Amino acid sequence: MGIGRDVFYNATKLNIMGMGFCYPGRLPNGGDAPPRPECAPLWHDKLLALMPQIELILLVGGYAQRRYLGKGSMTEMVRAQEQGGRFMPLPHPSWRTTAWERKNPWFAEEVLPRLQAEVARLTA
Repeated sequence: MGIGRDVFYNATKLNIMGMGFCYPGRLPNGGDAPPRPECAPLWHDKLLALMPQIELILLVGGYAQRRYLGKGSMTEMVRAQEQGGRFMPLPHPSWRTTAWERKNPWFAEEVLPRLQAEVARLTA
């Protein structure tokens, strides 16, 4: 996002809300299990209603994107964000997306600069 600790840890400028509110455990073949399905429907709308001033919501990863944007591949959703709006879908920043980023250089060239500019504008 191109921000420093002073913005990242400033709750008046930035907040993080997970898809679940507990650790779902590990999968037998490694990696985290999916978020529990009852968490987001139970809490997200209630918490977002307490923050009506939010102008941008980063949908980081497939679970968040499917919850708010519906079905589709991550690539389709990240590409579609060019249409603007309150949501900006992004790949989850993990080692698993490294190959995806290499196959989709437009992400670093087009999306990340737009994300950084928008975050800078909103946190100024």
